Amino acid sequence: MKTIKSNDAARLVRRRVARGVTAAAVGVVVAFGTGPMSAAFADEPATLTGIILGVGAKESQRVVSWYSSTDTAQVVQVSPTDKLIDGQFPKNAVTFPATVAANSVNGGFNGHATIDGLKKDTAYSYRVGAGDSWSPTYSFKTQDFKGDFDFLFFGDPQIGSSGNVAKDGEGWKDTLDVALTATPNAELLVSGGDQVETANTEPQWDAFLAPDKLRQYPWAATIGNHDVGGKAYEQHFWTPNTDRSASYYKGSPDTQSGGDYWYIYKDVLFIDINSNAYANGADEAHLGYITDVINQQGGKAKYTVLVYHHSIYSPASHANDTDNKQRRQDFPTAFSNLGVDLVLQGHDHSYSRSYMIKNGEKANPDEQPGATQVAQGPGGVIYVTANSASGSKYYDLTAPIPGSDFGPDPLNPNSHWANSVENQEHVRTYVKVEVRDDKLVVENIRSSTCAAPNAAVELGKVKWCGPNNGADAAPPVGSVVDKVAILPYTAKDNGKHNGAGNGNGDHPAQDGPDWVRQQDVAGSETLTALN
Repeated sequence: MKTIKSNDAARLVRRRVARGVTAAAVGVVVAFGTGPMSAAFADEPATLTGIILGVGAKESQRVVSWYSSTDTAQVVQVSPTDKLIDGQFPKNAVTFPATVAANSVNGGFNGHATIDGLKKDTAYSYRVGAGDSWSPTYSFKTQDFKGDFDFLFFGDPQIGSSGNVAKDGEGWKDTLDVALTATPNAELLVSGGDQVETANTEPQWDAFLAPDKLRQYPWAATIGNHDVGGKAYEQHFWTPNTDRSASYYKGSPDTQSGGDYWYIYKDVLFIDINSNAYANGADEAHLGYITDVINQQGGKAKYTVLVYHHSIYSPASHANDTDNKQRRQDFPTAFSNLGVDLVLQGHDHSYSRSYMIKNGEKANPDEQPGATQVAQGPGGVIYVTANSASGSKYYDLTAPIPGSDFGPDPLNPNSHWANSVENQEHVRTYVKVEVRDDKLVVENIRSSTCAAPNAAVELGKVKWCGPNNGADAAPPVGSVVDKVAILPYTAKDNGKHNGAGNGNGDHPAQDGPDWVRQQDVAGSETLTALN
């Protein structure tokens, strides 16, 4: 990597912004703002806030985003932590120039830069600024660029939705602390959307961005319905390989922020879409994007994970929303045909884990509720909905409607037919995903009890707390709500799962049946053929 001095960075950034060019070779990422650039504060030191570490296009990249009081040339300075001397960066520390663009809301500016060329298993320190004006120093650690890894998935912090921003922020910080204390080597923090309650309300963003864990671990942002209505989402987060084509916003002018994007991390192809737009051909456009990405990139990864906000097999208040009914028609068969393994969703502030779903139907009618291990089979997809990570808002589970497209489960009539597990205890939770060569392990884990910080409970927004509608005491922090091992559909000839499907809902051919391992309440196990 090449070191670029701050004065050189200033000339480079301004020249390239003027020409509208992305300087990928030196890690520049061009951000878009709705207001004009200003040089009025060219000589003033910048006040830098809202710094967040984001996911890059690959393991050796990270993106840093922030807000600035000026549009002066700024850089991200990076060094291996062991090269710092008494906390000071060495003279040969690498700098990555940023593009600083005008904010559409508060009159300030937003900056983004891509850190590239990172080495595996290395602790790095970084700061944002230029000249004599710098942010505090933060750090992160890369791990091996191949092999097993864990990532964490968080549903709807939605800071401000309880009516008390401070309490929501406390719950959000506590969940991050609990999750990363339990899994300190987690390599990604994946968002389910709705970071805040109101898109352009910066005090809510300040509370969301307050935890230092968001400067130590890369946040893979997802746009939710509460994040749209302005440009604050994409001003706070810059995402890799992002397509903001108008087709992804058809019929929804108020959703024109975010875009669809993808990245590969180790053996997983992650694809993230803006599910706020679904009508007038938008779903078709999203599926076209997913299809193109999988066709072009799927062969480079063992697993494909989709992430978007609106849960199509939602168990609570949004279960039968018009948009979800539409997506239940538009998405499942396509996802099966494309060989998707796991779909992560938010929006409904409750937890659910689906049965293995193929082409919009339960793949194996005999798969039992709460099975602890399932085999994927050709075209099988698991859908997970995450509960609130902050405790700002919970939605209670709803009763399935007989005769509807999302009616009761014959094996468990209190749940919807698609879901193996549905849970709401009014306690904060997060989802841990273990990526292994021979399986994906998904766990929903409690990050709180009924005690504070748990804003919806504290403020009386919900009337009970704990399992069985509050009849039982809340289990301890760190206890597991649900856990399942997903065995991928594999080809006998090479033992590898192909990231892309073959067009008919299958991964590469395999002889013999797949199996679902069931465990009854007494602890005995049986094997059931999946196909």
